[in-house]
Amino acid sequence: MSVTPQQVLDRLAGVLSPRGVALTDADVLSEIAVNGDKVFFSINVEASDIRVWEDVRAQAEMAVRAIPGVSVAMVALTAERKPGSAASSPGSAQGIPNVSTHRSPPASGSPMARQADIPGVAAVIAVASGKGGVGKSTTALNLALGLRALGLRVGLLDADIYGPSIPRLTGIREKPQLTDDKKMVPIARFGLAIMSVGFLIEEERAMIWRGPMVTSAIRQMLRDVAWGELDVLVVDMPPGTGDAQLTLAQSVPLKGAVIISTPQDLSLIDARRGLAMFRQINVPVLGIVENMSFFQCPHCGSRSEIFGHGGARHEAERLGVPFLGEIPLHMLIRETSDSGHPVMESEPDGPHAAIYRAIAGRIRDQLQGATAAA
Repeated sequence: MSVTPQQVLDRLAGVLSPRGVALTDADVLSEIAVNGDKVFFSINVEASDIRVWEDVRAQAEMAVRAIPGVSVAMVALTAERKPGSAASSPGSAQGIPNVSTHRSPPASGSPMARQADIPGVAAVIAVASGKGGVGKSTTALNLALGLRALGLRVGLLDADIYGPSIPRLTGIREKPQLTDDKKMVPIARFGLAIMSVGFLIEEERAMIWRGPMVTSAIRQMLRDVAWGELDVLVVDMPPGTGDAQLTLAQSVPLKGAVIISTPQDLSLIDARRGLAMFRQINVPVLGIVENMSFFQCPHCGSRSEIFGHGGARHEAERLGVPFLGEIPLHMLIRETSDSGHPVMESEPDGPHAAIYRAIAGRIRDQLQGATAAA
């Protein structure tokens, strides 16, 4: 039997605010969103009260998880700022911490000071793009498989909460199981440990994510998953430069970011913004990949540069970051992705798999070089 919002509210009535008022009477709850056995809501408070409310948020989450039939509870703490209160630091972009661009350790007051390693995970890397529609998720999955083919233990986290694609790209339909301590177990497929927010919500269901709910969801996908022992966790990020990217960077010490772009100018403009954001928050940029670099006819083998060609390489040279490689726009890559059998798995000895393996090798070498330097 499905959990109802009223059941959630009844349980939250037993959780008290810092003022001793029942949470349901404190005028702080958002609408309760229930999707089968999963519950999502936020607690909206003043920014100055955020610390005293954190324990309440944790209690609310525990209370909801204790409801029979609930497997996942995501409770976000929304910090609302009163009009006229202190704004962000001068010179910083709205919503982006004012972080210097050199690689010094974060100050104790910096959001980056809250970073903590994921137990058992040696390195976390982000696969990102400045805009959608550039093939980021397909590239992230095949790069994860490329790293696995090189002998690494690899996990893949689909953190694109606005449009999770990994369930479709991998053909995964089952839901993750829970351990005795209520951690989600990644689904094993193609030799990867895979977790996606898409496993928790129906494919066609529209979830309206407020910024703080994005933050809470990303942190839970990082911390409340039994990842086991991994050499690399590849994170497929949502496009853009927003809450998800900042939350990831503030939660775990990222070893680097890979930027995906097409050759055309519009995509490169957004790729520059993404690269600048990672530099601003002190995340090394491992390089740029040019996806859909050219169209290769599956029948005659002729080549057409539909979106132009070489723009990402030139941009990488201009910005002083590695150019990792170019991936063609090809029917086989599209067909295998749509069918849930990625080309790295279905055609491991083919030319496209060789491209992904080569890019994965360059990423691996950079990670090993950074470890040796450290």
